[in-house]
Amino acid sequence: MNKIIVDNQYFACVNYYLILFQSKYIKIEQCDRWEKASFRNRCVVATANGMVNLSVPVENGRNQKTDFKEVKIDYSYNWQQQHWRTLVSAYNKSPFFEYYQQSVEKLLTQKHSFLFDLDLEILNWVIKILKVEVNILLTELYEKEYPTKEIIDCRNKWLPKNFQQKSNAIQYTQVFEKQTGFIPNLSILDLLFNEGPNAANLFSKQIG
Repeated sequence: MNKIIVDNQYFACVNYYLILFQSKYIKIEQCDRWEKASFRNRCVVATANGMVNLSVPVENGRNQKTDFKEVKIDYSYNWQQQHWRTLVSAYNKSPFFEYYQQSVEKLLTQKHSFLFDLDLEILNWVIKILKVEVNILLTELYEKEYPTKEIIDCRNKWLPKNFQQKSNAIQYTQVFEKQTGFIPNLSILDLLFNEGPNAANLFSKQIG
């Protein structure tokens, strides 16, 4: 079975997590450089007014040139409270908000020094919630390309500029769908809050 290598993201989009159901071996890139226009420190959720970006601020600014695993989270203002309030406002009427409320709030109130560690904890939480049998490995060095067919390179496959292009979207009912229409490939939180444990079944059906 092929191995998949992917970047580490903050409450990544639905199609990002779909790959967990396509391979038992996932490599998380930990040796890449920081990229500002990515989902490493942001996610997209749906509100009554449409899509909203939630961004985790980083020390030394978004234009720094360093390894991603060395990027530190900026706690000079309470972004965690802002993210949580947005999630409550957007999803408190969703069917499974109360089901995951405590876990998500706990993820947002912990103070990791490094963004990579926060993203990795979120990834492991989602894997546990979806009950996916997958082995997560971390890269030991950076390789620009993986020529072997045994490794599928999904790094930077989903970016803020293109994450809804050619989206093979999982369909489900969203809180504000009547106002905004269905919005595909949002943060995994949107799927979990709306579908709960059934999210795993939707992923399995998608790959059929």
